[in-house]
Amino acid sequence: MMTTLSVQRTVLERFPPGGSWPADEYAAAQRDQGIAARVVMDLSSDQFLVVTDTPSQ
Repeated sequence: MMTTLSVQRTVLERFPPGGSWPADEYAAAQRDQGIAARVVMDLSSDQFLVVTDTPSQ
């Protein structure tokens, strides 16, 4: 039997495209609190997003 696992992405914060360092710092602070946060670039909105992924079935 095969189980399909999907991932729900939650945007924790949005940052303007002037540089990724504020987003990186925010993501690091979230990781320090135990939240698996990472930075991605949303090309359609031209913003850096700090996201966390939550597995769901």
